Amino acid sequence: MMSTAPSRRPDLLAAGAASVTVVLWASAFVSIRSAGEAYSPGALALGRLLSGALTLGVLCLLRREGLPPRPAWRGIAVSGLLWFGFYMVVLNWGEQRVDAGTAALVVNVGPILIALLGARLLGDALPPRLLAGMAVSFAGAVTVGLSMSGEGGSSLFGVVLCLLAAVAYAGGVVAQKPALGHASALQVTAFGCLVGAVLCLPFTGQLVSEAGRAPVSATLNMVYLGVFPTALAFTTWAYALARTTAGRMGATTYAVPALVVLMSWLFLGEVPGLLTLGGGALCLAGVAVSRSRGRAAVPGPARTPAPRREDVRDHRP
Repeated sequence: MMSTAPSRRPDLLAAGAASVTVVLWASAFVSIRSAGEAYSPGALALGRLLSGALTLGVLCLLRREGLPPRPAWRGIAVSGLLWFGFYMVVLNWGEQRVDAGTAALVVNVGPILIALLGARLLGDALPPRLLAGMAVSFAGAVTVGLSMSGEGGSSLFGVVLCLLAAVAYAGGVVAQKPALGHASALQVTAFGCLVGAVLCLPFTGQLVSEAGRAPVSATLNMVYLGVFPTALAFTTWAYALARTTAGRMGATTYAVPALVVLMSWLFLGEVPGLLTLGGGALCLAGVAVSRSRGRAAVPGPARTPAPRREDVRDHRP
C-alpha cells in the first residue's frame, strides 16, 4: 500500500511556516508597547523596516539570492508600498487615537477583505468553511478587543486610519501572491521590505532625534520588531502564502489576538477576564474551521444495480 506521507509534507511545512508567522506577529504587540512609548509612528516604522531590510539583505547574500525576476517586481513594489510601508505607519498612528476595541473591530476587517479581493482578482475559491471560520474568528477578535479596552476614546480620524491600514494590508497580501509565482519567498520579502523602508525615509530625522533620548529597552524592542516579526515572520508568511490561497492565509492571522492575550498574561502580568478568554477561544476555533477541509469521499465497492421487476419475471423458472 502506497504511503501518502510525502504528499502531505508541503502542507505540513506551510502550516508550520504560518504558525511561526502568527506567533511572531503576536509577540510584536508586546514589543510595540515599549517601543511606541519612545518612538513616533513614522520613526518606529522606519527603524523596524531598516532592521528588517538589513537582516534580510544578509540572508540573501548568504543564500546567494539575486534580484527577483522582472515579472515579480510589480507585486513586490505594490506590497512594499502598501503593506511594509503605508500599513506600518498608519497602523502605528491609528492605534494611538483609538481604543483597543475599535482597533480590533476595524483592523480585523483585513482578512475579510483579503478573501474578497483574492476571489475577485486571483480567482480564489470562497468555500463555506472559510467564510464560517472567518465569521467566528472576527467575532472573537472583536470580543478580545472590547474586553481589553480601557477608558480611551475613539476619534473619527483614528477609525479612518485603522480602516486605511486594513485596506493596505489586504491589498498588499493580494499583490504579493502573484509575485511568489516568479520569485522566492525570501526575495519577495527582502525587496518588499526595502521598498517600504525607502517609502519611510522622510521620517529619518525623527528616528535619529528620538533614538538619542529613547531608553535602551525601547530601541531593542524596535530592533526585535525588525528582525523577528518583520524579517523572519514576513518570510515564513510568504513561504506559506505561495502554497495556499490568500483567503486561507488571511484567516490564519485571526489566531493573533488569542496569542496576544496569552503573551500579555505571561510577560506583562495582565490577567485576562472570562470575556477575553472566550474571545480568544473563538478566534482559535474560527481558524481551525477555516483551515479544515471537508472529508474526501471514500470510494466503496462497486454496487450492482438491482434488477428491474420485469427482468426478474423474465428469469423466473
